[in-house]
Amino acid sequence: MGELAEFLTHNDTAFRKARLPALYADFRPQRTLNPDGYSANVTAWRHALSLLARRGLLSQGANSNKLILSLDDSLLRELESRQFGQPLALGTVVRESIAAHAMFPAQTFLQAQQSVLQRSWSGVPWAIVGWTLRQIGLVDPSRGDDTLPKGQYVLLENVEAAAKQFYDIMAEHTSKFDRVFTKSQFYNTFASDLIQGQRLSEADINVLLCYLSRDKGIIEYDGSIVRVKGVGDQTGITEDDKAIASLKEVTLKVKHQADLLSARIDELELEAKKALARKNKVSALAALRQKKVAEQTLSTRYATLGQLEETADKIEQAADNVAIVHALEASSGVLRSLNARAGSPDKVGAVMDELRERAADADELAAILAESTDAVPVDEGEVDDELAEMEREAAEKEDEKQAETAQGILETLPQVPATSPQKVPAREKSPTSETGIGKLSLAE
Repeated sequence: MGELAEFLTHNDTAFRKARLPALYADFRPQRTLNPDGYSANVTAWRHALSLLARRGLLSQGANSNKLILSLDDSLLRELESRQFGQPLALGTVVRESIAAHAMFPAQTFLQAQQSVLQRSWSGVPWAIVGWTLRQIGLVDPSRGDDTLPKGQYVLLENVEAAAKQFYDIMAEHTSKFDRVFTKSQFYNTFASDLIQGQRLSEADINVLLCYLSRDKGIIEYDGSIVRVKGVGDQTGITEDDKAIASLKEVTLKVKHQADLLSARIDELELEAKKALARKNKVSALAALRQKKVAEQTLSTRYATLGQLEETADKIEQAADNVAIVHALEASSGVLRSLNARAGSPDKVGAVMDELRERAADADELAAILAESTDAVPVDEGEVDDELAEMEREAAEKEDEKQAETAQGILETLPQVPATSPQKVPAREKSPTSETGIGKLSLAE
């Protein structure tokens, strides 16, 4: 089994082992016999090709394409299965994908003046689609063996995934200075951030820029300058956009030069130390002189960089001011419209006067209706007597409740014994009591 076939069986649920016989067979007859199965097979292979390209498995090297599929016979060999051989209907998958606008010949995609998404062939009868594809050489007139149309094809599934990631990234960058790039800046900024774990090629970036500008309208692009659209922006690339992009380009170059000079200064200092260690004073002095020149140049570069960054801050501040003024103008227009709908102050005053009059009329009617009723005035004394009676009844109920509680407690106490208490024995008579001495007193 080829490496790609092995990868699909482990990473694509549509390529489970039970489905492999149907996917590798020539399923073209199922177009009429089993349309659902035919569509499922085409969709499975289309997603598989997009997955392989997105993972960088269809081309090798740093410039391998992730959004563009390169088709030739080598792909059939790489997809070959030990058990089922090469896929027999891969050419049909490509043709159906082109008919459904899921794949596009690369040059056709890049050169189209209007959006390629405006029109779909999915609802057109296959006979008409087949005739059209035969005219551009994508269908074998003999309808014999399924031939693979060679060439480069844009994979819409991968383009849309990269576009969504780009949109999510730029949602956090709202200032105009952050939304303007030269083409090279755009490539260096986003090539490694739009497909997880992969780096887009320059060809991929060309396809993406075309899609974002022509088909999605997210950016303005003239071939060299890119601007992500914002609220209130003018149509097309302006001179301001070109100036901002140029300023950013120069700033990046100066930063790069400063980094190189810093590294060069460190190298010269190390070289001078090594020369001194070898007792080579001439080489040490030469290295130090070069270091001094590099330091002076670096100082100049940092001064220039400071001016460039200050200018960038001023431009960004001015752009923010323009956005604020536009927002204030829009708010003023909203207030004007709402006030016009509410009416003039005199009109509002008249409405309030009439409202007060109608409220006064309602109060007067209520008073008249109240006077017309035979309502008997409430006797406050009777109310007080009734309240006192209710309080007395409540107090009686509370007393009864407390009495019942006390009785319950008494019933739980043990009863008093019925036997008579024991008599306390009489105290024995002492000699004084017997003789009567104890009753004598001094008074006698």
